[in-house]
Amino acid sequence: MRRQVGRAALFGVLAGLATVAVAEAVRPRGGTSVLVDWIEVRHEARARFGREETSTTALAAAEKRYRAMAAELEKPLLDFVGGLPAGAELPRFEAVDREGWLDLNLSILQRVIDPVLEQGRVPNSLLVEVGRAGLDRYVGFMLGFLGKRVLGQYDPQLLGAEPVGAEGLYLVETNVEEWGRKAELPGEDLRRWLILHEMTHAWQFAAHPWLRTEMEQAMRVLLESTAMRSTPAARIAAFAGVLPAQWRVMRRVQATMSLVEGYSNLVMNVLGAELLPGFERLEEAYRARSSSKSVLEMLIWKLSGLDLKLQQYRRGEAFAKAIHDAHGMEVLNLAWQGPKSMPRLEELANPEAWYRRVSRS
Repeated sequence: MRRQVGRAALFGVLAGLATVAVAEAVRPRGGTSVLVDWIEVRHEARARFGREETSTTALAAAEKRYRAMAAELEKPLLDFVGGLPAGAELPRFEAVDREGWLDLNLSILQRVIDPVLEQGRVPNSLLVEVGRAGLDRYVGFMLGFLGKRVLGQYDPQLLGAEPVGAEGLYLVETNVEEWGRKAELPGEDLRRWLILHEMTHAWQFAAHPWLRTEMEQAMRVLLESTAMRSTPAARIAAFAGVLPAQWRVMRRVQATMSLVEGYSNLVMNVLGAELLPGFERLEEAYRARSSSKSVLEMLIWKLSGLDLKLQQYRRGEAFAKAIHDAHGMEVLNLAWQGPKSMPRLEELANPEAWYRRVSRS
């Protein structure tokens, strides 16, 4: 009996302490906060890069080389994929180091996410501070992880925002140089190979204006559906109406991005095999790079969802190659006619079903 009383008393004390702790954690402290501190995010990410960066002089020299290579590759690229509409042109390449890549992507995230964060301000409390610190560390960790691995990037500069950079096409020279040196790759061919991939992305958006509009509309639906509602009725309406719409949009975006990436890989590989003497060595090194992740890296890829994205992009590449090999580039380019011509998510695994659908329209 005494043990039972003692245990009950102990539980009572613990419950009381827990109640006090929760009350203190949620106690308003005046003012409101957003749930991401970009300065802290940048600090967390930057700390993971180490000190190996590329000098301003080296970046300027690399940028000059990129642009000369892109000028040589533009004609064979456009001959293969199709021309540009009158008045359209491809942006020029820029060279960045890891810190430059980080600042570029922080600017992109801020211009897209800040309006949602402002709508979702919450009262200051200890719980909010702890949650924000954890979120800052997570976002910073992921940006730091990616910033040491990304080789190139195309920023389509969506949502009508002012351009983050002067052009929108980038190679991360620090990472390109490091990988080329460690894998003993032909440096000129490596950069041309990557330029083909990123320049294809630029062509996709420059030659098909509807693609930018489609992606912007999808982003708006996703962002608006994640904004905090002020009343329970609004939350119920969002759950009943917006979430199904959000799911449909997410599936459409996944299918579109899978083809965007897969198509660029197809172009990079087909033209790379024709134009680059070191292509086979590059392909071999890329496969080795993709399959040689450490246990920690594999865990990060799986927990973050990056592994699923990579699988989708591989499906997009397999789809593009299947249509190209069976029907040619002209048929594959039917996908760029408009949103309805894009493969659906389920059609990525069944290219002939997509071909039958779009060839009848």
